[in-house]
Amino acid sequence: MTSFRNNSDRLLEVTLQKETVLAIAGSMVAYTGTIKFEKSLLGGEGFFGAVMRKVKNEGMQLMQASGTGTVFFAHNAAEITVIPLSGEKMTIESSSLLAYDTSLKTGTSFAGLRGAVSGQGLFSTTVEGQGSLAVISRGNLIMLEVTPANPLRVDPDAFIGYKGNITQEFVFDVNWRTMSGETSGESYQHKFSGQGVVFIQPAER
Repeated sequence: MTSFRNNSDRLLEVTLQKETVLAIAGSMVAYTGTIKFEKSLLGGEGFFGAVMRKVKNEGMQLMQASGTGTVFFAHNAAEITVIPLSGEKMTIESSSLLAYDTSLKTGTSFAGLRGAVSGQGLFSTTVEGQGSLAVISRGNLIMLEVTPANPLRVDPDAFIGYKGNITQEFVFDVNWRTMSGETSGESYQHKFSGQGVVFIQPAER
């Protein structure tokens, strides 16, 4: 399996041994060894997913790095967190996905109102299988547990992703301040119920 590790909190180090990794186009900042960089057309999500993103003008601009050596990735000085998956499925905002193993399968998930309100687009990315992915966030990535007894409400602008047996619901904070026009600034919320983990950032887009 491709080796992912944090060289620092804002620098991802990926070691390749005749392997390939996918990453945001232009995110390579340095490398050693013999590495070839090419544009990736599908990004592992298949033809249908790529077409759907193209229709909505939400395509992820990806590149693939192949060969033997070490590649360093960064993106706009954002914080980077490596998340290993062991046969799990994670849903993540496309703009928060920095790099991932080619062993992982990606697809698209309809984000609906959450994506429209946050400006992230109508589709999120799903990542599943055995391997690692690197997530970028503004500030340290925060993991919040969701249980049947404790559903979680999240500001769509702070949302990064989730994994587990979770259901989603977009809700409106309709109270007397909202009704009177004096909004709290948190009128739209995303509710997560079930069992799993939700990832957020300590900043709004």
